[in-house]
Amino acid sequence: MLFIVGLGLGDEKDITLRGLEAVKKCEKVYIEAYTSLLSFGLSSDGLSTLEKLYGKSITLADREIVEEKADGILSEARESDVAFLVVGDPFGATTHSDLVVRAKKMEVEVKVVHNASVMNAIGVCGLQLYRYGETISIPFFTETWRPDSFYEKIKQNCLLGLHTLCLLDIRVKEPSLESLCRGRKQYEPPRYMTINTAIEQLLEVEQTQGGSAYNEDTDCVGFARLGSEDQMIVAGKMRQLQTIDFGTPLHCLVIVGKTHPVEEEMLDFYKLKGESVDRIDDGTV
Repeated sequence: MLFIVGLGLGDEKDITLRGLEAVKKCEKVYIEAYTSLLSFGLSSDGLSTLEKLYGKSITLADREIVEEKADGILSEARESDVAFLVVGDPFGATTHSDLVVRAKKMEVEVKVVHNASVMNAIGVCGLQLYRYGETISIPFFTETWRPDSFYEKIKQNCLLGLHTLCLLDIRVKEPSLESLCRGRKQYEPPRYMTINTAIEQLLEVEQTQGGSAYNEDTDCVGFARLGSEDQMIVAGKMRQLQTIDFGTPLHCLVIVGKTHPVEEEMLDFYKLKGESVDRIDDGTV
């Protein structure tokens, strides 16, 4: 059987009891490590911390293993119990849906253990989850590639008065273009998009598109290390958030739509006062 287990957002202690039971009975344990990261996953001892708590050796599954060599994992799951650990919730990324489809085609039994993800944890700022529109992803711009397909989705959300969750790019074990041209893979250093970079790119796209979906005075909420002990949540204008150091990854951003009085009251706890950082909340409520 293949167990796909959500780990939550913070650290190794966020796994559910059901998830921990599943992991402990599995013969092989993999952890997916490119669509998201645990807060401690950025440190050198992240994996050993997991292994110590779970009492299991854990194999790091990068993009190549998950997307190109998944059949090997599924073949193991045919013969014994295998756990595939995912930061957040198992279905927070389309890759994991693909893994389930492939498992079903190979007649491998699958059991899913859910957990918290960014998709519901953003509720801590007070913006109600059912008032969000389509979620968008913002990729890193390059000199020759500056995609803006997300712009129309933001614009549509704004027209409907809905909030927009912006997931920011994570580039882990990405082969460089030069190495691909040479036929020998060499990987770029890991990169994690900051809120500051995301806003800079958003404003560039707005200037190019000119559709008035948002501007530098649009209200937003910036989140850093959501779900961790040192999470950071700041509400303010785009131009204000662009000047703030949100610290280490991971970051995400919400573009605020039309707000209800109850949302405004809660959101006020995280708002910047004037142009300076008068109060930044750690999300304690």
